[in-house]
Parts: sequence; C-alpha cells; structure tokens
Amino acid sequence: MRPDGDPERDDHGLPWVDVVIPDDARELERDLIAYRRERRRERRRERMRRLVEPLGRFGVAVPLIVGALVVALISGTLLTVLGPRPVHRTPADPVAGSPSAAPGRIGGPLPPGRVTVITGATPREVDAVDLRAGVIGIVPPGCGCGALVAELARLTRANGVGLWLAADRRRATVPEQESIKELRALAGESHDGVPGLISDPRHVLASAYDPDPSDGRLTAVLVHTDGVVAEVLHGPVPGPMLAQRVSALKTAGARAPR
Repeated sequence: MRPDGDPERDDHGLPWVDVVIPDDARELERDLIAYRRERRRERRRERMRRLVEPLGRFGVAVPLIVGALVVALISGTLLTVLGPRPVHRTPADPVAGSPSAAPGRIGGPLPPGRVTVITGATPREVDAVDLRAGVIGIVPPGCGCGALVAELARLTRANGVGLWLAADRRRATVPEQESIKELRALAGESHDGVPGLISDPRHVLASAYDPDPSDGRLTAVLVHTDGVVAEVLHGPVPGPMLAQRVSALKTAGARAPR
C-alpha cells in the first residue's frame, strides 16, 4: 500500500482488484441464479443457430419445398375425406333373353339405340341397354330437381348400382351444350355419389319412357342387372318406398325358365 492509500501493483504489473469474499455463501445465490439464466439463454441461441444455419445455406429453397409439402399433405387429406369414395358396383348380368315385355316397355329390356356417355375426358357411344343396373333419370329443362337427384345418387351408391342423367331435348330451345351444363349443375349437387351424364340426341330414352315432355318432372327409369326395366316413375318422391325399389335393382328382372 502506497503512503497515499492507493493500492500498489503486484509483481507482474497488474492492477489491484478489490475482491470481497462474503462470510455467508447464501449471499451469492442471486449471482448464481443470474449466471444460470444467462447460460440457458446462450444454449437456446445455440440451438436456434443450429436449426437456422442449414436453411441459410440454401436460401429460400428449403422453406418453399417444406411449404409445398404441407399444402400437398393438406390437399390430399381433404380430397380423401371430402372427395367421392369408391363404389362397389353390382356386376351386370347378360341381357335378358326371354323378357315378359317388348323393348322399351316396363318388364322388357331398354329400347334399341345408341346414346353417348359424356362423363369423363372422352365421350363414348354405347347401346342404351348397356346402362344397367341402376336408375336412368330423364331430365326436362329447368326441372329444379337437385334434391331428388342427390337422393337418387345416395340410394344408387348405397346399393352399388349406377345413376345416369339424360336431358330431354324434345322441346329444347337452347343448344345441347346448355342442356349438358344443366346436367352438370344437377350432378354437382350430389355429394354422396357421382351421376353419369348421357347425351341422347335421337331421344331413344325420352321417347320410350316419358310420353309427355311438358310434364316438367324428372322421370326415373329403374333397370335391373339384365337390362329389364322394373318401373318408370314420373316425379318420384324420396322415402322408404323409393329406397326399396332401388335396392331391388341388384338382381335380374326376367324370371329364369323353369
């Protein structure tokens, strides 16, 4: 100690440091807590740096890829939950060889003639009798029958049979594309089944089963697995009786010979 009271330097020239050693170690508790808090903060910063550093090497590419994968995963989940579910279809039987009525009549097979299935990317022309088993809905312009179509879609799907919608254009004043657009709108209201769409420019179906084109109601043609028409319902009403009739289409309509 110098005469003026200031501390002298040690042999190595370092300044004097005033170190206070407490009598009770508990007095260091606050300093110890602060030290540990600072160490935890440093460890968190180090972990964050390790997570961010790999992304930094690739710029924005990795976040974009991760975001795209998340969007794809969510979209796939929504399509699985909300999209159309696969349907077990009842296999078609051979066309009835000895029906009880003539073609185009109740109890007989569907009438001869060709129609075009326009569901899907490529339209395909088929014989009318190939529309089996299931329900063929003959739709007049502006029928306002979305709820009925949705119910028929639900019932046919539940029973593993088909549903087709054909526009009745015998009194149409608009181009066929407008009629097809109306059919697509009706099919879009069916959330529990996807109806097939039929183009019938020669009126093969409408002429056989809907004699009054001014009726304005949907006509449902119920077809068995062998092409035999079970019933023709003009403006069917949803309910247990309609469900029972659709369920009966899973079998052949013609009686086997004894």
